[in-house]
Amino acid sequence: MPVVLVANPKGGVGKSTIATNIAGYFASRGHAVMLGDVDRQQSSRLWLGLRPPIARPISTWEASGDSTVVRPPRGTTHAVLDTPAGLHGWRFKEVLALADRVIVPLQPSIFDIYATRDFLDRLMEQRRAEKTKIGLVGMRVNARTLAADRLNEFIAGLGVPVLGELRDTQNYVQLAARGLTLFDIAPGRVQRDLEQWQPICEWLEA
Repeated sequence: MPVVLVANPKGGVGKSTIATNIAGYFASRGHAVMLGDVDRQQSSRLWLGLRPPIARPISTWEASGDSTVVRPPRGTTHAVLDTPAGLHGWRFKEVLALADRVIVPLQPSIFDIYATRDFLDRLMEQRRAEKTKIGLVGMRVNARTLAADRLNEFIAGLGVPVLGELRDTQNYVQLAARGLTLFDIAPGRVQRDLEQWQPICEWLEA
């Protein structure tokens, strides 16, 4: 059972957006999916509560900010875990030990870049050798800005694959408010965003 961890030490970088849409993608493929959230704010859990009954099912992976995360039960084929800002210490080691893949969302600001540099170093040191694959996703990226150029310069020296760059769009906000993802609605309504997700999905399935 693949476990996908979504993590970054910075708050507000789009971790819950990534986590919920990964869960939605897996569900759209017919998988038995669980979504957990060890952030005290429980944004992903709140999103699950908004999900309409007619949408493809995604189960709650019971995980809180204080207790040990228990592996999902039998019958689950795919799991996604959302994490808090400032992830460190025993919690960092615990969730990383569960993960097969780690996605690190990153915004093109100098503060996010430097915080993520240290976090990536820790990830590379403590992951389970090559079994745990790590990938970056640029969030709210406008390719025509100097910030995007700075982000690309930073990424070029990391040795970590960039899975894609997601634009800043209200599609994510509006869908999240209804407990939905890009993968729950007619593709024609979000075609540009689905195209940006294509390489991310291919990496998840590889």
